[in-house]
Amino acid sequence: MQTGGVSFWYRDMGGLPKLRPPLAGDRAVDVCIVGAGYSGLWTAYYLKKANPGLSVLVVEKEFAGFGASGRNGGWLTGSFAWNQERYAAKAGRGPVIAMVQALADTPGEVMRVAAAEGIDADILPTDELMVATNPAQFQRMQAEVAYRRSWGEEGRVHAIGQDEARARVVVPGTLGGMVVTGVARVQPAKLVRGLADAVERLGVTIAEGTAVTEIAPGRVTTTHGTITAPRILRCTEGFTATLPGLRRTWLPVNSAQIVTTPLPQETWDKIGWHGHEILGDFANAYCYCQRTREGRITVGARGVPYLYGSSLDRSGAPDGESIRRLIAILGQHFPAAREAPLDHAWCGVIGVPRDWCATVGLDPATGIGWAGGYVGVGVSTSNLAGRTLADLTLGRATDATALPWVNRQVRQWEPEPLRWLGVTGMYALLNAADRTEARTGGPPSRLATFGNWLAGRH
Repeated sequence: MQTGGVSFWYRDMGGLPKLRPPLAGDRAVDVCIVGAGYSGLWTAYYLKKANPGLSVLVVEKEFAGFGASGRNGGWLTGSFAWNQERYAAKAGRGPVIAMVQALADTPGEVMRVAAAEGIDADILPTDELMVATNPAQFQRMQAEVAYRRSWGEEGRVHAIGQDEARARVVVPGTLGGMVVTGVARVQPAKLVRGLADAVERLGVTIAEGTAVTEIAPGRVTTTHGTITAPRILRCTEGFTATLPGLRRTWLPVNSAQIVTTPLPQETWDKIGWHGHEILGDFANAYCYCQRTREGRITVGARGVPYLYGSSLDRSGAPDGESIRRLIAILGQHFPAAREAPLDHAWCGVIGVPRDWCATVGLDPATGIGWAGGYVGVGVSTSNLAGRTLADLTLGRATDATALPWVNRQVRQWEPEPLRWLGVTGMYALLNAADRTEARTGGPPSRLATFGNWLAGRH
């Protein structure tokens, strides 16, 4: 089994890409975007579509799609994964429901652009299926369905019973499930690389192998020259902590995945999963899985969630404990695949704000904008963020710029060791709650409630 090497998704494409040229000295542009992941590339795409004459430069330390955009679980969901009440406290209920709808529309928009630009990313429209495998999970499932429907998702979120859930995918212990319609499975690295090619065709320059050492009003300093621009957009998600002065802005929380070799038909006959739903569960420390184009199973989860001092992995290399936990989830949910050889294990980071709520914005006084803090649902959210950030950059007042996450500011994370203790403690309590719930068959454990409170998640 290979570990690291950024992700399996690049092996699936034939290996890591050849780098584009770095920045060739000082340069002046209309817009400089820092980070060539989904957020930065979507922003560049919509900027050039709206104003083809705009000069747009994207600078990237590694290569386009090196971060979460090329490592994620391939869930194109359009889901609102944060705390509705936190947005509604300042904006009111109506704007939050508008944001729920805007997000629900993003899978269709991503698929529209992929088709228009000839991006082959193994996109398969399907459903999201979240199964409940014990009474506590079933109670959480029922509450989640009711909650999401009360916030404008009546048309796309519903519960199904045990028989229907098991008819879709045979997961041991399933008592029921939550179905979310209007989603898709994607090969994430193919999507981000195809998007990078698309923005280049529009005239955007992507300078790879160019590390940013400082962002200041009107100026981006890099290892290969200085960029001057009236608008500078920071789209660095989990890597934001590596930039000067931003170590405590968003927490880089680690997530890891494994992938099996292609499974034989007799194994799929036992598992089912004919609809290729993107699949998860209602454990407190939840997992996320997909059935790939070639009949593999990917399993992802938080593993060891946070490295002290907001440190990052080394090119996607996961630790042994994370791999062990993922193998246990694979065997628990798919016993027919328990002995299947594993082909690859990798990891990456997601960006987590102090209140666990995503944000996009632009400060007119400094000309500096940002987008991120997606907390694990960036495949779809980054598209809405890109459209919104493009509108803000162009000075346009649109439905997107009126959404309640725009220009939302939250306090920074605590200094170490407090943030390490808080996040590590939260996930320890979530895992302990899952063990208690599985062992006793009782109601949801209060350990999870305390864990979420500890790190400000709920």
